[in-house]
Amino acid sequence: MSLQRPSQNEYSSYYESYIQELPEGEILAYLESQIKQFVEQLKHIPEEKASFRYAEGKWSIKEVLGHINDTERIMSYRLLRIARGDDTPLAGFNESDYVAYAGSERLSIDDLLTEFSAIRTATLELAKRLDDEAWQRVGSANGAPVSARAVIYVIAGHAAHHLKLIRERYLQLQP
Repeated sequence: MSLQRPSQNEYSSYYESYIQELPEGEILAYLESQIKQFVEQLKHIPEEKASFRYAEGKWSIKEVLGHINDTERIMSYRLLRIARGDDTPLAGFNESDYVAYAGSERLSIDDLLTEFSAIRTATLELAKRLDDEAWQRVGSANGAPVSARAVIYVIAGHAAHHLKLIRERYLQLQP
């Protein structure tokens, strides 16, 4: 299945950078490749570095990973609802509250990466079963219209965005 990049009228401008920074190509293959990418790039982070914050008030690497996991769960739920034709408006969420209550600091990097892999695998299994009609459906999330196709791109772009920030701000590596 080949999904075209969504047009700008299929999502809120808030998600523009997530979607536009993704490479061209098959989005589902890219989503799958991110599992290996995350594990390979982050599994060797020592626990003391995993709790590092590059500035006051910023999240630790563990909290960023917890945030990625929570966000993917929420976005995957949005994908399911929209793809199934549920036009009930979906609420937004306060990412800072989710991070504050997640308890990611008490987990290991391995735990968080295992969780990411499981969540992503579930997202991919859902996505692989959607037909062309489902991908075109539009719902409402956080007060704005969004297509199922845009949601899957947001999922990929959000994870890529945060992996890039981890490399640049926490590990000081180039993308």
